[in-house]
Formats: sequence, structure tokens, C-alpha cells
Amino acid sequence: MEPDGRVTVVTGGTRGVGAGIARAFLAAGGTVVVCARRPPATPVDGAVYLPLDLRDTDAVGEFFTGVVRRYGRLDCLVNNAGGTPYRPLADGGAARHARVLALNLTAPLTASIAAYEHLRAARGSVLMIGSVSGDRPSPGSAAYGAAKAGLASLARSMAVEWAPEVRVNTLVVGAVRTELAARHYGDEQGVAAVGRTVPLGRLAEPADVGDAAVFLASDRAAYISGASLHVHGGGERPAFLAAATVNRTSGPERGEAG
Repeated sequence: MEPDGRVTVVTGGTRGVGAGIARAFLAAGGTVVVCARRPPATPVDGAVYLPLDLRDTDAVGEFFTGVVRRYGRLDCLVNNAGGTPYRPLADGGAARHARVLALNLTAPLTASIAAYEHLRAARGSVLMIGSVSGDRPSPGSAAYGAAKAGLASLARSMAVEWAPEVRVNTLVVGAVRTELAARHYGDEQGVAAVGRTVPLGRLAEPADVGDAAVFLASDRAAYISGASLHVHGGGERPAFLAAATVNRTSGPERGEAG
């Protein structure tokens, strides 16, 4: 991004992927505001932290008004806040799953609508942080996967409704090595094993997602809107390939499928 005083808000930008995105925007220049319900244990150097509960619609509106009053503009909103614990659908009751939907789908909608007029004035952009869980079955996090699928659909509709003043895109993110990776993949051995399932041979780093976010927010991507950019290291190798008893080596001599 061009270091010309642009202002970016990253929701949930105090740790993990959000912190990586915030650092990438800071490195590119401009002002970065991160928000979360609680202050970070380790602040993101250079970013301004402001408290915000994305479930409070009135507070969200006041937040963006305050950001623009303080800095004079808003150029990019990165809807990163979200997540889910492992919870099969039959466990925990519908209310808990509904809260996952609210955090990962309703909250980005609320923030985007609250930021719209400010982004429109700056001819800015919205970035949704999606997930491969929205592209494939997501057992153990079904509500999360459904929310991320809805988020990508929401972004495509926003891109049409809000053009040409505001661009809207989605980053579809795969497994990321963050300080919370052990909660999802186990110990270091488990994290490494999951990394080996990725075609590029490792989990993403938060900086990988941040670099992609900066690109989509920059003038270099001025004609990109309504797009989903996959940041997943090549995706996931289909499970049937490991189970099949033929075609274990590539090449036409083994009858490789087209």
C-alpha cells in the first residue's frame, strides 16, 4: 500500500492473523487501528488499540465515527474478528452455534454497514477474512464453515451494491501458524504434521495473510472487486488419493486421470 496517510481498521487485530495483518499494513505505511473487546497482552507496535464489542450495533457505529473524527478518513476495513472452538453440531445446543454465526457473519455485516459512508467518501475497500472451511465440509466447526461461506457470498453482493466507490474482496485463508495453533492442531509435532498436508509444505504465517491483504487494499488491485483470493498454500490434497491403490505415481504410463 502506498504510504500516503491512509487509515485501516482491523477488527480482532490484537493477536494471531489479525495482528499479522495489522503489522503488514503498518509496514506499508499509514495508520492502523485495531479493535477487540479486551486490550492485547502484547500490543502490536505502531497500531492504535481501541476497545469495541462488535455485537453492540450502536457502539460499532460510534467507533467508526470516532475513528474518522480522529484521523479524518477511513480507507480500509479488514473484517478479521472471528473464530470458533471445536464443537460437533449435536453438542452444546443451538444457541452456542448461533453465537458462532453471529461473530463470524453478522459482526462483519454490522461493521461494514457502519463503515460504508466513510469508506465511500475515501473510495476505499472492505476485506473479509474468510476460510477454507467455507469451501468444504467442516466437521466439528460446521457453524463456522457456514458463516464463512455466507461471508464470501455477502462480499460478492456488497461488491455489486457498493461499486464503484467501495471495493469488497475476500481472503480465503487456510491453516495458519499463530500463537493459538496448538489449540487446533496439538503440540509442535501435530502442527508440523498438519503443515506437511499442505502442498507448499507448511502452514501459513500471519504475515502471508497480511501481505495478501495489503495487496488487495492497494491501488495495484484497483480493478479487483467481488473476488476471493485463496491464501492456503495450494489447498488440501484429496483424501481419496492416499486411499486409492492405483495412480500412486504421476505420468501417463500409469493411466493418470485427467
